[in-house]
Amino acid sequence: MGHNHNHGNHNHGNHNNTTKNIIIALVLNGFFVLVELVGGILTNSIAILSDALHDFGDCVSLVLALILHKKSEKKRDRNYSYGYRRFSLLGAIFLSGIITLSSIFILVEATKRIFNTQPVDADGMLWLAVFGVIVNSIAALRIKKGSSITEKAVFIHMMEDVLGWVAVLIVSLVMQFYNIPILDPILSIGISVWVMINVYRNLKKTFKIILQGIPDDVNIAELQQKIDSISEVISTHDIHVWSLDGEYHVGSLHVVSNAKDLIFIKEQIRAIALIYNIKHITIEIDSDDESCLYLKQ
Repeated sequence: MGHNHNHGNHNHGNHNNTTKNIIIALVLNGFFVLVELVGGILTNSIAILSDALHDFGDCVSLVLALILHKKSEKKRDRNYSYGYRRFSLLGAIFLSGIITLSSIFILVEATKRIFNTQPVDADGMLWLAVFGVIVNSIAALRIKKGSSITEKAVFIHMMEDVLGWVAVLIVSLVMQFYNIPILDPILSIGISVWVMINVYRNLKKTFKIILQGIPDDVNIAELQQKIDSISEVISTHDIHVWSLDGEYHVGSLHVVSNAKDLIFIKEQIRAIALIYNIKHITIEIDSDDESCLYLKQ
């Protein structure tokens, strides 16, 4: 019992950290939207203005991610027997959707600017970029420590901001010496493409969890081999492993055994399951003369 208790505390700590990290990202984001809006208008930079729109969309979705993340801390009840952990995935999906829509909008606007270049204030861009790199790096480093799917979605956004500002910095430095205003929209397009690739990767992971795919860190054949090697276990079948939120895995299996000491076998299986992050496992024990419905499935 002590074992489970520790895991509960550890998970609670993770949830608290996620909440704190999302709040920090939200505050920094909100503050930066205002800076970018003013800076973008003053410098006439589509890269900066498009990022302001991007950030505003993210502020909205960060609020939703935070609400859903708080909801995911709720324990099991008569509506959700596994608890509310999956609600955090909805936040990741919504955040990814907002980022994708704003990236498409930026791509359209930046493409227009390529065919109709406009002068930009390179000095203003330079100072804004230095400020942007510092503020967003702090937020990104903070959120990088998190391991939840929601935090990964937020981290993509934060890293995109850092990279965006590094690129703005490089472009504004080049434009101190050469007047190439087309670099500004090209930069916007590059950032948007990078973001959409990362959003796709994060969504792929999220949908795998929702569709109850086997978690990436679980090797079913290896798991089965370890359980089969327990003394007095004849064989195992009908093994299922899935994840609730990318961190908390659930499993069930049938074990064929004629042993008298079933408690020992169950304890061994639970210890093996924990190696693979399977924190909730249901074990059904069949005797070898029993015909199991699920053996051939």
